Amino acid sequence: MVRATNAVASRRRKSRLRHLAKGFVGDRKNHLRLTTEAVMRAMAYNYRHRKERKRDFRRLWIVRISAAAKINGISYSKFICGLQRAQIDLDRKVLADMAIRDPAGFAAVATQAKQALAA
Repeated sequence: MVRATNAVASRRRKSRLRHLAKGFVGDRKNHLRLTTEAVMRAMAYNYRHRKERKRDFRRLWIVRISAAAKINGISYSKFICGLQRAQIDLDRKVLADMAIRDPAGFAAVATQAKQALAA
């Protein structure tokens, strides 16, 4: 009886794994056991860092909004509170972009927030 190795499926599995390990350095790209471990770890970090990227960008936007709000004479927390009271629904991404690319527009929004706080 001839030993069946299921060569097609195992080769496909290995080539899929090696495709995921493209760009890895040293034995991590062509030795099966090391490649498997490296790819599994990379996938775990990939998942985790997709979540962290969202946090990092939110922090960046808040820093930019805070700096622009201080230029316009209002703190970040009061600025956000004023926006909520004025019922201005702009997210932090848009506000941060306005702070950099359209300072005049951001100043107009800041004055509306100040007026809503005063009222």
